[in-house]
Amino acid sequence: MKVEIAQVIGLALVTTILLLILRQEKPVMAVVLSITFSIVIFLFMMGKMAAIIALMQELTRRAQINYFFMATILKIIGVAYLGEFAAAICQDAGEHAVAKKVEFAAKIIIVVLSLPIMVAILESMMELMV
Repeated sequence: MKVEIAQVIGLALVTTILLLILRQEKPVMAVVLSITFSIVIFLFMMGKMAAIIALMQELTRRAQINYFFMATILKIIGVAYLGEFAAAICQDAGEHAVAKKVEFAAKIIIVVLSLPIMVAILESMMELMV
């Protein structure tokens, strides 16, 4: 873990220095470098995300919880992270309005994904009241 965060920090510092230089000389290349850095970090973290999902699946199986709910929660978390990630890339490119739209869309998708869980909770509450 310590080595991985050191690698991320090192790459981030080098990228930041290059971005400071490029933004003055070639702003378009700075945006390309920023997006490339974002993709590299995303790919670097894919293994970690896969491990988290595998662990959650195993815990769900052991606890004998309906996997539908856990899968839905994982999807919601995924949408939140991907939406934030995409919005940050848009902001890095100077497209703040596009970033806001990405954030809005992610929030709507999260609400849609959470509807089955909310319905199940409400149905359970209604059964308890009867």
